[in-house]
Amino acid sequence: MRISVSLRSVLFFLLLASPVFLRAQFQQPSDEELKMTADPKAPGAAAVYLYHEETADGPAHASIVYDRIKVLTEKGKELATVSIPYEPSVDKVTAIEGRTIHADGTVIPLTAKPSDLVDIKTKGFQENSVTFTLPSVEAGSILEFRVKMRRDEEWTYLPTWEIQRPYFVHKAHYSFRPSAFTNMMYAFNIGPNAKVVQDKKDVFSLDIADVPPEPDDDWMPPMNTLRRHVEFFRNTGVTTGLAFWENQGKSWASWVEDFTKPTGRIKNALAGIVAPDDTEDKKAAKIYAAVMKLDNTAFTREKSKAERKKEKLKDIRKAEDVWKDQSGSDDDIALLYVALARAAGLKVWPMKVVDRNRAMFDNTYLSTYQMDDYIVVVELGGKKIYLDPGQKLCPYGSLHWKHTWATGFELTDKGAILATTPGLTYKASTIKRVADLNIDADGNVNGTVRLSMTGPNSLRWRQLALRNDEDEVKKQFNESLLADLPEGVQPDFDRFEALDDADTGLVGIANVSGNIGAATGKRFFLPGLFFQSRAKHPFVAQSKRIIPVDVHYPMLEQDQVTYHLPSSFNIESAPQDADNTWPDHAQLKIHSSAANGSVTVVRTLAYNFTLLDPKEYSNLHDFYQKVATADQQQLVLTRAPVAKGN
Repeated sequence: MRISVSLRSVLFFLLLASPVFLRAQFQQPSDEELKMTADPKAPGAAAVYLYHEETADGPAHASIVYDRIKVLTEKGKELATVSIPYEPSVDKVTAIEGRTIHADGTVIPLTAKPSDLVDIKTKGFQENSVTFTLPSVEAGSILEFRVKMRRDEEWTYLPTWEIQRPYFVHKAHYSFRPSAFTNMMYAFNIGPNAKVVQDKKDVFSLDIADVPPEPDDDWMPPMNTLRRHVEFFRNTGVTTGLAFWENQGKSWASWVEDFTKPTGRIKNALAGIVAPDDTEDKKAAKIYAAVMKLDNTAFTREKSKAERKKEKLKDIRKAEDVWKDQSGSDDDIALLYVALARAAGLKVWPMKVVDRNRAMFDNTYLSTYQMDDYIVVVELGGKKIYLDPGQKLCPYGSLHWKHTWATGFELTDKGAILATTPGLTYKASTIKRVADLNIDADGNVNGTVRLSMTGPNSLRWRQLALRNDEDEVKKQFNESLLADLPEGVQPDFDRFEALDDADTGLVGIANVSGNIGAATGKRFFLPGLFFQSRAKHPFVAQSKRIIPVDVHYPMLEQDQVTYHLPSSFNIESAPQDADNTWPDHAQLKIHSSAANGSVTVVRTLAYNFTLLDPKEYSNLHDFYQKVATADQQQLVLTRAPVAKGN
């Protein structure tokens, strides 16, 4: 039955009158709120949330987000631009209301049309955000808005309540009524003195006050491990985490064993890849090279249902379908590797892990949806080798960094277990920057910069080049290099070497030019550490920390700059040699030398850690203070006196 527009409006009005939505009404601000210029509960804050509310009604397929925000400083005006994420295939934004209230009580309503932006688009998933900017915002204003959404009736709500906001929250209310016959559970971290309540009508609610702002430190672990939240999921009938993961592991193992079964087509494919007398290691490497050549739709484009139908391609249900199509997703290709390797008689296991760039595994969140990607474990010579065949151009024997220290299901001889992948070492992730520069008497500079990279550093650029055209890659390389160059020096990307060869280091070459240094009287100053002259050193400004540090992966950085000086300059002082060590964690070395009118400065920084407990932060802070001090050294030149004529 088709419902008229007017009847839909009446139904939605009745919906808002239900107890779940009664609170989300615009409010008259108090005199105290209007006059507020600072908040004793949040000293120095640029803004505070006076009230935040999220409500979802499953049976009505509707939800509301409602906020009242007090802007205290100019910086707080950034909250005037609001972005609400949603899934366009599932949700529809039905109404947006907003207004700005000045400190004198003047009300300016929102009239501008919102934008709809695509935030994430991957295989089978797209996330958009509806974005709007509240009008005429000043320091002292109160921002108020309400966004209503409706969910497709074929989908149920499984909300996540993000309790912490960018700024201090005075009061917040969350409410969720599940759809009929949906038995819910939830994982949570809501801090002290708060409790999720379930009433007799099965409505879950949380009222909370005085919530501190979300963490905002350098190099934090994924926010799911830090931010206070409540995450709902369906009750599978298993009451303990251990039993849940055992039960789900068995189900996953059964499916993945069936998908990767070495069928006749797989065995025929294998015959064209390996030779009977190949060693196990050579077989593993040859199969890896073969699947790397396939069309990986995570890096190109997945064909639509219409395109697959036109080309008479069936849905992928087995590993053999991936080989038949010569195409598949990153997960499909990883599982195809397992099937081919098993056909070759190798001892090989699939593993499905959490993408560590997005989240860390949470064993209290009883949902396998938190696991993102497939990798492969091969046992060669009694040693486990971790492979990432779903990551295009990832070298054999390596993992993308987001799959290191990552937890998930690993299939073994004894069934599925929860396991964690190993991390990288600094020797597996290197970047060497070499600058060869000519300086004239006026401080003009020109020369070349050569970047040699291995591990995650090279993989990043190789995969970026797969997804973007040449101009975009050049633009991003120039922007990245510009951040490492002194003020006044501009890069111009020339070329990559070995861009398509995953088994060798990647080299990026750029020309640089501009004006460098500063003159004071007879002296001329150049940055001694060319690539660090405007570095923003992490961990220096903050002396204490209560949350862990996550630097993603260890790394070895080597910088070398050679200045070719004009004959009219003499060297007064060069950067002092340094050798600072944080035992078993990090080391900084600096060495300079001069010969034949040139000065060469070499800097090496190695850190061999990934995740650090806050207890170790003071040592990290002290080490990086030494790094920051050493990196600010200068090369001081003097102009040679000009000989007077007779």
